[in-house]
Amino acid sequence: MTGWSCLVTGAGGFLGQRMVRMLVQEKELQEVRALYKVFRPQNREELSNLQTKTKVTWLEGDILDAHCLRRACQGITTVMHTAANISFSASQRETIMDVNLKGTQLLLEACIQASVPVFIYTSSASVAAPNSYKEIIQNGHEEEHHETTWTAPYPYSKKLAEKAVLAANGSTLKNGGTLWTCSLRPPYIYGEGSPILSHLVMETLRNNGVLRRIGKHSEVNPVYVGNVAWAHILASRSLRDPKKAASIGGQFYYISDDTPHQSYDDLHYNLTKKWGFQPDSRQSLPLSLMYWLAFLLEAMSVLLSPIYKYQPPFDRYLLTITNSVFTFSYKKAQRDLGYKPLNTWEEAKEKTVEWIGLLVEKHK
Repeated sequence: MTGWSCLVTGAGGFLGQRMVRMLVQEKELQEVRALYKVFRPQNREELSNLQTKTKVTWLEGDILDAHCLRRACQGITTVMHTAANISFSASQRETIMDVNLKGTQLLLEACIQASVPVFIYTSSASVAAPNSYKEIIQNGHEEEHHETTWTAPYPYSKKLAEKAVLAANGSTLKNGGTLWTCSLRPPYIYGEGSPILSHLVMETLRNNGVLRRIGKHSEVNPVYVGNVAWAHILASRSLRDPKKAASIGGQFYYISDDTPHQSYDDLHYNLTKKWGFQPDSRQSLPLSLMYWLAFLLEAMSVLLSPIYKYQPPFDRYLLTITNSVFTFSYKKAQRDLGYKPLNTWEEAKEKTVEWIGLLVEKHK
């Protein structure tokens, strides 16, 4: 387990940045190789501010560029694949499928050719469900069969990519070694630097401090970004351990923490109320009516497609995932990976609230 090196894809993203910052604190890590789609000046500043003796190398390239991936994987012993297109727009279907599925397949092949023995995939709880807003999953776990039936590009692409990752477990590497893979399924990730929270703050400031209603009927267990990054590091330790790799390889794990189960609307209010943000008190349409309205808008989009690209403001998939009871337990990750959240809810909330305060002050 000594003298290892790690490639992080999507290193410029919300989770990828946090993983790079935590990885450089790992013992025996010789190099962190950070792959960015676009390497920006702020990325250079972030890397230069890392207090570490570990070698940190950055690469710029596309996840769909097979040559770039082969170069990125040379000499690497662990890959953490976080790069993804997190979009729910049906109009971007081809791009989402390419990045999330084809990109993952190309990276797996690059690992085999470069004899990289460990591959950790950042999946999503959305690969499991919910398939209906009437479906209730509370403290779900890996032994239960939950699989999304939606063909919306994001959950569909992530589901197929995860299947490819887990199927690749046990593959023979070019040097004759074995590829060990596992997949981590976090739900909605929050914390400092969240693009979703950043957008929410900007939108709410333009709306005179009134938070847009997203999902008051939901009950979810959001997870703090630092805890998700920590779970990836623990997974890498386990898969690099010859005594554990065979039992953990090919497995998926739900990664949550001790953030209270709550609706998306309640979470956003809890994180922003210190800065004077208020929930929308207006009456909303019944969820069943909204669902049928979404169906009509989707049908209109299909009918107009030969002459006009109409993008509905919402669809049945978005309504479902934002208005469902949908929580998962992390007990399997605790048992197999030794996972225990690094940050409590109070710590995570405090850090996130203070970061939101800086955003509010900056954009008032």
